[in-house]
Amino acid sequence: MDIEELLPQQPEPGKNEKKAVSPLLSLEKDLELYADSVKEIAVEIKAEGISQHPVFVAHQHTVSIGEMILNKDELNTNWTIQASTVEEFVEKGIIKPERKEEFLKHYKKPEDFMCVFVIVPEGANFIYYPYPAAKR
Repeated sequence: MDIEELLPQQPEPGKNEKKAVSPLLSLEKDLELYADSVKEIAVEIKAEGISQHPVFVAHQHTVSIGEMILNKDELNTNWTIQASTVEEFVEKGIIKPERKEEFLKHYKKPEDFMCVFVIVPEGANFIYYPYPAAKR
């Protein structure tokens, strides 16, 4: 599956577009805000036997993978998060079946890190974002 298939609705570039600050700065801010909710959903995905490897898709447009769990428009944030799994990524061809085991070797503990597939118009990549330390 090509990245274009995940982003069916690209916004028209504006004439007065300025060189923006990296969108990853706003993503980090949103992930901090979303961390508790994402962790709770990761635990549910594992506990319900859906997958041992949850993946969260972060995007600013419409994508066709996963199930929306945090909507940027409803939450007045910059990024929407969708819940998915490694298995869905293999099924959709984002992770090649022959590369799945290699991917899982590098997959970090979902109790400590959220696995995030970040999609921007220039491309997409996996990141691991640590959950904040428990408040004592």
